[in-house]
Amino acid sequence: MSDEFRELLRKIGSGVHTGESLNRPEAAAATRMMLLAEATPAQIGAFMISHRIKRPTGEELAGMLDAYDELGPKLKPIETGNFAGIPPTVLGVPYDGRSRTAPISPLTALILASAGAPVIMHGGNIMPTKEGVPLIDIWQGLGVDWTKLSLSQVQQVFESTGLGFVYLGTHFPEAESLVSYRREIGKRPPFATMELMWCPYLGDAHIVCGYVHPPTENMFQEAFKLRETKNFTTVKGLEGSCDLPRDRTAIIGISKPGEPFERLLIAHGDYGFTNKNPPLDSISDLIAQMQSVLHGEPSELMQSTLWNGGFYLWRSGICPNMNSGLNKAESLLMTGKVAEKLKEIAILIISLRSQ
Repeated sequence: MSDEFRELLRKIGSGVHTGESLNRPEAAAATRMMLLAEATPAQIGAFMISHRIKRPTGEELAGMLDAYDELGPKLKPIETGNFAGIPPTVLGVPYDGRSRTAPISPLTALILASAGAPVIMHGGNIMPTKEGVPLIDIWQGLGVDWTKLSLSQVQQVFESTGLGFVYLGTHFPEAESLVSYRREIGKRPPFATMELMWCPYLGDAHIVCGYVHPPTENMFQEAFKLRETKNFTTVKGLEGSCDLPRDRTAIIGISKPGEPFERLLIAHGDYGFTNKNPPLDSISDLIAQMQSVLHGEPSELMQSTLWNGGFYLWRSGICPNMNSGLNKAESLLMTGKVAEKLKEIAILIISLRSQ
């Protein structure tokens, strides 16, 4: 048993009247002790549920990110080739996946990479408590298996194709070891919020964080301010993801270096899109629909792909405005460039795995 961890647990778990939040170094120390299994299972479970009940602060999230930076994997900046010197977009989505609406972010990532904007994604397998469809299953359905690659091999794929995926099971087993506690306590712990902000990259990046509840965005801003992260986007997205909705106005926050935080409201109707989000019926149906999009065939999923692709092409600096982003996304899909990018990634990964 860790006496040091017990004191931190006592601090957050003492109830409404006497409980306290951790400061940034304390939150980092607690996270570090959990990742390294220096705290006992009983202590880890108690901490997670206590912290869930108390609710995290931005300062605590900053400390948790400090520990992830210290112990977690990181892709390195690309030094040569078409993607050299370009800050990647890191798409942060809930690790426990999707259950109602079709995920768009894998197609968004392919569009960005096809346009010369590098992208990093991260996540694990099916995860409690929601246990929705995780990104890794979607990529496997598209013929891309990130799970067997070493981090150095992911780095090679990232440098060559502009797209990389950090997979917990292989690249961050310390974090993977904490997943079982989510099922046992029956609630998302604050780690689920921190993961939306995590940037497994050694350099400046554009971090995109999805969220559901407005107070979560306030915590993002506070934590990023403490960590001096200046280039980020917050999206009140589908099921807490960074996928822009079509059934309501998209609520977006934009932070750029040297500029004040900006609130952006984008209405789908202003750009000719209908107000329907494509549903998620099954993983097999989703993959078939994604393949259809990659072949340029019209569908509701195509509309959502264009809507998201256009926005992120603009936000990443590839296009000067939203309309040009939409046109660029459509062109990349209709000319087969996005499908070619997927094939390029799949072939490279198969080659690396055979070495």
